[in-house]
Amino acid sequence: MLSATALILFSALAAPSAPIADLSDAANALLAGLDADQRAIVQYKFDDEERWDWHFIPRKRPGLSFNDLREEQYSLIQALLQAGLSEGGFKTTETIRALEGVLREIEGPQATHRDPLDYHVSIFGKPDKNGTWSFRYEGHHLSLHWTIVKGKAIASSPQFLGANPGNVPDGPHKGLRALGMLEDLGRDFVNALSGTQRKQAIVSAEAPKDILSGTERDAIEQKHLGVAYGDLSKAQQQQLFGLIEAYANIQRPEIAAQRLARIRKAGPATIKFAWMGGTERGTPQYYRVQGKTFILEYDNVQNAANHPHTTWRDFHGDFGKDLLKEHYAMHKH
Repeated sequence: MLSATALILFSALAAPSAPIADLSDAANALLAGLDADQRAIVQYKFDDEERWDWHFIPRKRPGLSFNDLREEQYSLIQALLQAGLSEGGFKTTETIRALEGVLREIEGPQATHRDPLDYHVSIFGKPDKNGTWSFRYEGHHLSLHWTIVKGKAIASSPQFLGANPGNVPDGPHKGLRALGMLEDLGRDFVNALSGTQRKQAIVSAEAPKDILSGTERDAIEQKHLGVAYGDLSKAQQQQLFGLIEAYANIQRPEIAAQRLARIRKAGPATIKFAWMGGTERGTPQYYRVQGKTFILEYDNVQNAANHPHTTWRDFHGDFGKDLLKEHYAMHKH
């Protein structure tokens, strides 16, 4: 039987998400609802080095956690997350968070580090409709970042989502797959390729043990291998772009649209899809889609291929670096 905390989180998934509020309004509402000690925990200067330090493993984290909140403050932090995410993206992140309760049941009472409330929000700078600031949401298997420049352009990477177990093996939530769509879309695509296209796409019979782009400040660009966008039929191109959209659509629609517009501006001709490992469900597998400006990855090898990791990185845009560079070039500081 799941813990009471996990049951509450899972039951919340059925409820419709609140209307998406403006990011700065939601951030300021959260700050206004905190006491002085809590604000000191959650808020940093915009250029603080902490803004660049990210990871998705269980570890001690700075920022305001759900464990730091009083009951009446819970909705404020949820509203901020809903302002940055699509309805589907918010439900996905809540499912990932709730899986910590499943893991505690699987691993036993000694697994006290499996805590659905051990997820943290940090705000960098002063939230303002016309200002430059950012916020981060992070915990085990979640690392999401939003950087707003002059209240207009928004960067939303790095973006990391993971799930353990990827497919809940038993219990009341047996068969729940938090990231099942991202797995299925990638596998359906590679299995629908022609023989010649598959030879181009499958670059290794063995999948890597984890994502390859890393967790440093700058993503590690991978060898540009795989089947090229230009070698696909029109229907296949649409299918591949649908996979890209599934990753982008974790974000609220306006943010996803900005991200996809940057890809179209850079030109789809540079995009390649690469696969490693088996192509049957349940086998260790990895895929990536890499273009001139971005890389997205899916890796499912750990725990008998039932522990997926996914990521989206922008080569020059993580943490809003490209947007900030453009802004500083136009406005001398």
